[in-house]
Amino acid sequence: MSPDHSRPVVHVAAAAVIDAAGRVLIAQRPPGTHLAGGWEFPGGKLEPGEERVAGLARELREELGITIQGQPRPLIRVRHEYPAREVLLDIWVVTRYQGEPQGLDGQALRWVTQDELPATKLLPADQPIVAALRLPERLTEAGSRYYDVVGLESLGRPKGGADDLANARLRGLFCDGVDEGVAAANAGADFLVMQGALADEEVVALCARVAVPVFVRGLELERAWGLGASGVNEIRT
Repeated sequence: MSPDHSRPVVHVAAAAVIDAAGRVLIAQRPPGTHLAGGWEFPGGKLEPGEERVAGLARELREELGITIQGQPRPLIRVRHEYPAREVLLDIWVVTRYQGEPQGLDGQALRWVTQDELPATKLLPADQPIVAALRLPERLTEAGSRYYDVVGLESLGRPKGGADDLANARLRGLFCDGVDEGVAAANAGADFLVMQGALADEEVVALCARVAVPVFVRGLELERAWGLGASGVNEIRT
């Protein structure tokens, strides 16, 4: 079912909180809430006019009792339509934080490995996030067991292997410039790999126009994250 863009969209900021052992935190929706009992990445609805990182920090503080340290990593934006509402999930990766996560809203919490994530009963909107988490912060190779950087002609072909989104092999595309990156995302690329360096304002513009992870060249990680990119491209060409 394609999203009905005439319906109001609930904008949610959520995080893949990762501990020192590489485990990911998931939370179970408590009784009496929408989709009660389902597992999800922790977070919540942004307040009107609230900046995304500020909203994420507030939600993790109120829901888990943790404080984000440093710049979180932007990962992916997922739009999903449920029978009762449509949501836009703005997902970030948080590896540096202060405090021990607790279920302050009465929700159960669970730490799982990335290999265990696909088997957990995550809500449907959260499924694409599992595959995106396999993308590294620094892209040093054009292929791995989880992704390939392919040509435009390969984007429309069946991905093969897993039938579910969580286990799908992601396809990235080398791009030059903002317009080419937007076109690649519209053509079905799961992530974008910029071949040349972009000006800061170009990175911001590209990341604002696409929902998929973007890997830029020539920037330090935290600077790239602050501009909206998910990582840096260090593939030798």
